[in-house]
Amino acid sequence: MLARAANYEALVASFRWDIPERFNIAVACCDRWAAVVPERVALIRRDGNGALHPITFAELKRGSDRLAHALRRRGVASGDRLALLLPQSFETAIGHLAAYKLGAIAVPLAALFGPDALRYRLRNSGARAILTDAGGIASLSEIRGALPDLETILCVDGPSAGIEGLAEALEPFDEPFVPVDSSPDDPAMMIYTSGTTGPPKGALHGHRVLLGHLPGFSLTHEFAPDADDRVWTPSDWAWAGGLLNALLPALYFGTPVVFGPFQRFDPEAAFATIADAGVRNAFLPPTAIKLMEDVARPRERFDLKLRTIGAAGESLGRSAFERAEGTFGRSINEFYGQTECNYVLGSCAALGVSRAGAVGKPIPGHTVAIIDGEGRESPVGEPGEIAIHRPDPSLFLEYWRQPEATREKFRGDWMLSGDQAVRDADGYVHFLGRSDDIIISSGYRIGPSEVEDCLAAHPAVALAAVVGKPDPVRTEIVKAFVMLKPGHEAGPDLAAEIRALVRNRLSAAEYPREIAFVDAIPLTTSGKVIRRGFRDRVREEAAKAAD
Repeated sequence: MLARAANYEALVASFRWDIPERFNIAVACCDRWAAVVPERVALIRRDGNGALHPITFAELKRGSDRLAHALRRRGVASGDRLALLLPQSFETAIGHLAAYKLGAIAVPLAALFGPDALRYRLRNSGARAILTDAGGIASLSEIRGALPDLETILCVDGPSAGIEGLAEALEPFDEPFVPVDSSPDDPAMMIYTSGTTGPPKGALHGHRVLLGHLPGFSLTHEFAPDADDRVWTPSDWAWAGGLLNALLPALYFGTPVVFGPFQRFDPEAAFATIADAGVRNAFLPPTAIKLMEDVARPRERFDLKLRTIGAAGESLGRSAFERAEGTFGRSINEFYGQTECNYVLGSCAALGVSRAGAVGKPIPGHTVAIIDGEGRESPVGEPGEIAIHRPDPSLFLEYWRQPEATREKFRGDWMLSGDQAVRDADGYVHFLGRSDDIIISSGYRIGPSEVEDCLAAHPAVALAAVVGKPDPVRTEIVKAFVMLKPGHEAGPDLAAEIRALVRNRLSAAEYPREIAFVDAIPLTTSGKVIRRGFRDRVREEAAKAAD
């Protein structure tokens, strides 16, 4: 954890990494707590009726020990891959812990993945076993024949034809499991991340990845842990955001983590969860924050006890940042990272490190710079690529079975993020967007996130996606795809009004010259806007217009 300091500069100057020679995530997040305070609450399940069910570290240890025994009996050994196709749940948590105790590699998979996404990841990882539920079994049934490495399937919803039930698999075991004596660099987890080209790549992380996340978690949650802290996130634990920004750091610090039934994100339900479960620390994707801003009088209707709110996954934007105080009664501590090296930039309002439109400053222990195409640090105010210097405990070990892609991720000792940003005179980093998302219009470099945030400030707009449409004169023009809130009707007058808002709030270079109203904006399971389909659409439009 971070020691409190008078200011950011003192905090950075005093920080030193303490990476032990031997380290295992499961021991650090579960077994050590179970040994000294077994009845300490680790997880809190909120059921569909709103009732709360605490789960202790003793229960977490017993469940993960039994699962580790069961998996070992079925041949899962050190280095093997265990896939976890489950939403937030007790079983997901013990699945991760069991994998780490075995020395196996946890491969989290989003519960919303379809058969094609699952086929690729399970084949590519060579997963030997999978822990899933009835929904996952249905998806696997279509692709089972294409997965020759997959020998063991355990279903939390019970046995079925050719499928073992989890409870039945655990029943013979009740003795403690002795975790492997792992080093910080031994592989622990593999999280698949989609790049700009080609199929998803498995970012392989060592046990040290958790240690690399602790300074960021402590900073953005204002010197966590606090005695009464209680963490919740709507982000799927299958992603780096839910897993490494919330679940595992909280367990490491002995802080209870709230989880609830798997359902589509609902802003009213989110406020109810925060209030009913006494959540003090929330990690919210910016899209969730923007949707929650539309809930009427939340601070009057819900008994909120929030102490801190962290946001990451995409840029929050200036207007959403400024509105958050009225919505939540708290400042948003924005931060930045990516699957390959996460939680490296961040904010902390309690320390005075907070600025609208910025993702923060380098978190103590991480060396982050904005560099140009030659690998030189970009001057203040000049766009460049976010890069993280190695060694860094958060840094991935490699892309699974892709040595060339791993090499291409680095320029010397700098890991290239593929994200564009600028640094201001005070050292704050302002996120512009993915390199492939950056819009070049009449010589201006436009980040879509800022335009999307401004569009969302219009009272009729629910969500928006902004892309660059090829243009023979301006190189690209800004085109916005807008989803309206109920009760508003699409039309040229509303489009003109929305364009005028952006022109006035941002600049004449950034307003959308074209607006298309759509019924839905696709989001990833972690709440990020998916722009890829819209980019393809505008390129087709431009090609047809040129014919």
